[in-house]
Amino acid sequence: MDKSGIGIGSTSVVLIFAVLCLSFFALASYTSAENEMAPAKAEAALVSGYYEADALAVKIAAQLKNASAIPDNIYGVEIHRRTEESGEQIIIEFACPITDSKELYVSLSPERGILSRRMRDTQKWQPDTNMPVWPGQIEIRN
Repeated sequence: MDKSGIGIGSTSVVLIFAVLCLSFFALASYTSAENEMAPAKAEAALVSGYYEADALAVKIAAQLKNASAIPDNIYGVEIHRRTEESGEQIIIEFACPITDSKELYVSLSPERGILSRRMRDTQKWQPDTNMPVWPGQIEIRN
């Protein structure tokens, strides 16, 4: 019998190796997709919450523009009023919730409409103090 060429056994080994490689890459792709799903859902919730808050802010602004007196509360949102530094113009401010930790802060003028809108955090910022930072002094030990 002639033993030259590729035998059935080496073909099986190559086939098993190819199946294992494909299985590994499929599992790696699945794990990567799972890890990227949570941040994508959080971002989608933030964006949809922003647009819902923006729509509410526009409704409140339209109602304030047509109002003869400025109410304290519209659609469950507290309305604050202050006078501009020059004392000539009244500024109305309110915040529409976006998520548990963010809100859309809007300031408007009855004459000029919406002056500004910005997203801001509702929770107080807590710095992370766990990381050791070099104090700026070199310690020389003898």
